[in-house]
Amino acid sequence: MGKRSDVKKAKLKSILLEYLKDSNRSDRQIAKVLGVSQPTVSRMRSRLLEEGLVRHFSAIPDFAKMGYEIMAFSFVKFNMERVKEIEEKAKEWAQSHPEIIFSSRAEGMGMDAITLSVHKNYAEYMNFLIENKKWRKFVVEAHFILVDLGGDVTKPFSFKYLAEKQEK
Repeated sequence: MGKRSDVKKAKLKSILLEYLKDSNRSDRQIAKVLGVSQPTVSRMRSRLLEEGLVRHFSAIPDFAKMGYEIMAFSFVKFNMERVKEIEEKAKEWAQSHPEIIFSSRAEGMGMDAITLSVHKNYAEYMNFLIENKKWRKFVVEAHFILVDLGGDVTKPFSFKYLAEKQEK
């Protein structure tokens, strides 16, 4: 069972890496690359989802072409005496703001959390900050880095780089 299990894990990893490179390809195209059948790829794709290795399949948009001008990285240090209250409210808060694309507890630079959000323009970003003033009672310190999404990008966001590294 150990050897068969290892083979299945290797196949799952291979298929995952192919999806990371380009999830727009059909199961038939991926099967051809991997030298397996299309039904095998379909079954393995289902397993990736069932086992939680893939949460969902999604496109990586060009935010600037979608009309977003700003990506904001928000770093926050919380009043840790109120951490229970913060944890209870944070998930609901993040879920209720579609402009937030990632939010998590974090560690480093003396901060406790990070949020990544996108905004159509600076005015929308300021409205986002104003709307979320209710968090001030929990926040000791906050820092923000704003990225101009229309500016020069050194390396575009993509998972294909991870797949290429894994294959080496």
